[in-house]
Amino acid sequence: MADGSDTTLTAQQAAGEQTPNGLVSGIKSFAAGHGGAKAVIEYVGKRGARIVLVGEDGEWADQFADDTVVARQACAKAGVTVENAWERELMDQMRPSNDLWRSMGRRTMAR
Repeated sequence: MADGSDTTLTAQQAAGEQTPNGLVSGIKSFAAGHGGAKAVIEYVGKRGARIVLVGEDGEWADQFADDTVVARQACAKAGVTVENAWERELMDQMRPSNDLWRSMGRRTMAR
């Protein structure tokens, strides 16, 4: 392989990628149902990228994308602001459900 050929291949792949419509519509529907939303994108290795959506009402959910580029494109198309990191204000806004607390308690007790 010639030097730089892998960079060229990556650039060609990124240019040809399409953001899945189901991902964009899922983000849009969450934001619409919760008075708007902000997102934090986390790289999760081979699985791709996790988009954690935090609604203005404190509810949260997640979506998965093939990679961080696709995740950012999907958020941009959905009109959702992407935060660069977990800021304190965003963390304070999140309200975990009682079911989530119960499931976390079971996992801790099972160890």
